[in-house]
Order: sequence, then structure tokens, then C-alpha cells
Amino acid sequence: MGRALRADAERSVRAILEAAERVLAQDAGASMEQIAEAAGLTRITVHRRFANRQALLEALAVSAKQQLIDAIEEARPDAAPALVALYRVTANVLRVKSAWRFTLSHANAHTEAAAALWGEIDAHTLKLLTRAKREGLLAPDADLEWTRQVYYALLGEALNRPGAEEDPAAQDPDALARLVIDTLLHGAGSHD
Repeated sequence: MGRALRADAERSVRAILEAAERVLAQDAGASMEQIAEAAGLTRITVHRRFANRQALLEALAVSAKQQLIDAIEEARPDAAPALVALYRVTANVLRVKSAWRFTLSHANAHTEAAAALWGEIDAHTLKLLTRAKREGLLAPDADLEWTRQVYYALLGEALNRPGAEEDPAAQDPDALARLVIDTLLHGAGSHD
């Protein structure tokens, strides 16, 4: 019985977080009641899982960052050459960022747990960029901290390109990954 209750609680938390992402993306000031309604749950159930709006925002931040880590690890970046790994990781991360646009693009709660996860994401990214440098994809004197910042900016810009919402093909994570990696490695210059 305890296991069934735990599974039910996990499902309701997942439903609340997914509904919160959808509702808050449409209206950042949406109430807990609106989120509960979108999740198909009562307001009491939402408040049982999250004491207040801040607790919900904190849970959103942790959940989205954990999903980014899972996406990075799912790409198995150590199992392929750096270029292949960069494409895989980028496509997977873009899938998560696309599904969690509100949470990942808004300043939200920076709890210790969220900060620790962000540190883990940075470590994964720097490890992959270090391999890319070692394998000759990046210049030997490339500043990896700066490259990481540029990479993150490209990820954000790829999802927010003008006109992308009207053209679903422009949101294809694999095509966007090629755009991000090609821009990161070659800039906008000629590819001769």
C-alpha cells in the first residue's frame, strides 16, 4: 500500500510541475488554483505537495535542472568523439529546454539543490569542452569559461529565433543542435 501511495504522490507531483510549467508560461502570475485545475487536481492536493508558490517554483527549478543533467548523461558524451557528443548533448538539452522554457528562462528560486545541479551542469559542459579542445575542435588557447557562456547563449537563442514559433520545423532539436554547434565551432564566417 505504501508503494502505491508513493507512486500516486509522484504522479501528482509530476502532473503539478508539468501543469505549472504550461500555465506559468502563459501567465507568470497564475494562481495555485489555476495550476491545480490545469493538473486536474484540487487546490488542496497542490498545497499538500507544495506549501506555497515559492515552494512550487523551487521544485520547478530543481526538476528542470535535473532533467537537463539526465539529458546530458543520456547522450553518453564519454562514449563518442567530442564532436558527436557535442551534437548529442546539444540536441538532448534543446529538447528539455523547449519543454521547460518558462522555468529555464526565468530567474527562479536558487535553492542549494538547484545551485548544486547547476554546478553539475557546468562541470559536464566544461568536461565536454575540454575534450573538444583536446581533440582539436576548439583552438588550443580557447578560454573554456567564455566558450561555455557562448554555448549557453547559443542554446537560448536557438529556441528563441524570430519566426520559429510559426515554423515548427525550425524547432527541430537536431537541426538546432547543428546550428548551435556549427556556430560555436565556426562562427558566422565562411566554411572554406
